[in-house]
Amino acid sequence: MSTSDPPLENPQVALGPRLLIALGLLFVFLLGVKGLGDGFRLLGEDLIQTFFTATENPLIGLVVGLLATTLVQSSSVTTSMIVALVAAPENPLPLSNAVPMIMGANIGTTVTATVVSLAHLGRRDEFERAFPVAVCHDIFNYLVVLVLLPVEMATGFLRRLAGACAGLLGGVGGIEYQSPLRGALSFGFAPVETLAETLFAGDGMRSVFLISVGALSIFFALFFLVKVMRSAMHSRVEHVINSVLGSSAVVSILIGVVVTVMVQSSSITTSLLVPLAAAGLLRLEQAFPVTIGANIGTTVTALLAAMAVSGQNAGAGLEIALVHLFFNLSGLVLIYPVQIVRRVPLNLARGLTRVALWSRRWTVVWITLLFYGLPALCIVVNRFLQ
Repeated sequence: MSTSDPPLENPQVALGPRLLIALGLLFVFLLGVKGLGDGFRLLGEDLIQTFFTATENPLIGLVVGLLATTLVQSSSVTTSMIVALVAAPENPLPLSNAVPMIMGANIGTTVTATVVSLAHLGRRDEFERAFPVAVCHDIFNYLVVLVLLPVEMATGFLRRLAGACAGLLGGVGGIEYQSPLRGALSFGFAPVETLAETLFAGDGMRSVFLISVGALSIFFALFFLVKVMRSAMHSRVEHVINSVLGSSAVVSILIGVVVTVMVQSSSITTSLLVPLAAAGLLRLEQAFPVTIGANIGTTVTALLAAMAVSGQNAGAGLEIALVHLFFNLSGLVLIYPVQIVRRVPLNLARGLTRVALWSRRWTVVWITLLFYGLPALCIVVNRFLQ
């Protein structure tokens, strides 16, 4: 080595502290995601029960599931509520009404990652990498609904398949699982919730406070997390990600399933992909199968909820949970195996990103209208026409 060459940095010394910083920022990021979810849930809790009463029209049922999930920021919460309503001992929600709501919940759960990607709006190169990874989940679920909702309305094949399989699981019950990560996030965010309860008396102001804290936490964590990962760990992390997610689509899908089952939230799984993509560590083709796996993994919550209910309508609750599982498995079979079909959501995601880059300010507007404004308008119009 020439005397003029700079000394080599000890990779172990360099990597250790930066890894701890990245993990700390990742925890702050997840706290922000939880803050958004808790804030929207507090804001929308009273509205959801009202929405669920207007579900005789399948399209309205789809919109109700979408809007309810965007309000509580969790398809697990929405689908568990749907299971409880279908399995209610008195005045249960009809199974046929619940199926479109389950499909809408699948679309609504994608909003979290999309909102998280907006934190990169001010940095064009990061946004260009992060946004398609976020919206490919939206596009995939929309495409699956466009195909399967008409088929289900015409044939009822999901309900028939779920009904045939429900008997095999009818005796299983009493299974509960508490995610340790969710417990840690609840503990970490508890002081903020206590402060909100101390400062504000009404649910409306508390929800605004929690959403604001969550959004600030996400922006803060992403800004520094991307810098740490990109500057200090780029080559190592990129190699690991390429080795794991580039080896097999089946492995990537299973990773999405397992992580989502562990954390009990597909929103967390898909949101974790966004900063990795923004830092240039994850490509859209690598992220896509993980999001599909997250779709499948999130159905476990409804299955566990269905196995915990009892009474004369418990079988119906199990059936709607199985509908959720078979819907997502059908989406996987429809879109992923054939390359020309698989590239449709990827190309649409890239095209939508080009539109978003053309007018980033309007991107926030149309995302808000798509996930909140349009569904709410459909429900209001439907109630007015009744």
